[in-house]
Amino acid sequence: MKLPGKTVERLSEYRRTLLGCLEEKKNFIFSHELAARLHITAVQVRRDLMLIGYSSVLRKGYDVRELIETIGTIIDSEVTLNVTIIGIGNLGRAVAGYFRGKRSKLCLVASFDTDPHKVNKVISGVRCYPAPEMENIIRELDIRIAIITAPADSAREIAAEAVRCGIKGIMNFTTISLVVPSWVYLEEYDMITSIEKVAYFVKENKI
Repeated sequence: MKLPGKTVERLSEYRRTLLGCLEEKKNFIFSHELAARLHITAVQVRRDLMLIGYSSVLRKGYDVRELIETIGTIIDSEVTLNVTIIGIGNLGRAVAGYFRGKRSKLCLVASFDTDPHKVNKVISGVRCYPAPEMENIIRELDIRIAIITAPADSAREIAAEAVRCGIKGIMNFTTISLVVPSWVYLEEYDMITSIEKVAYFVKENKI
């Protein structure tokens, strides 16, 4: 069964939270505790976990390690997926620094840039290749996912080239909305919209 995108997002958030529980030496957690940490309802947690066929031990709650493993079998790929960052400026470096080593089934293997001072160097732990070599490197390293952190005015051209080179999934961090073929999964993160949303609720929640 193909899960809704929002459910996959929450499962990822559950796993990240559960990993934090292990660091706290917490081996069991109830749905209401997990919900409170993520600012959602316990009903939502139970619905999501029932959707993947997982239930709790009534008196103890969910087994943290077991639930982490169960979520992994659902949302992780069976094989490692290689990832690239296109545009290794300040944002690209931040993403690379945060990304690397977080998930065993996702491997950041390359970055691309047009700046001659960056190419052929290792930046934030990943080798930066010249943008004109994108097609060869993507095919050679079997890269399936691209994270675009390049300037907005080049985002559409970059996305089109990435798709032509065989990329199957794109995470767009630019402020320009992209259009990709139906066989390419696109996720767009609009930081400006998120900040304006925060600002709106700050304005409304006057203290």
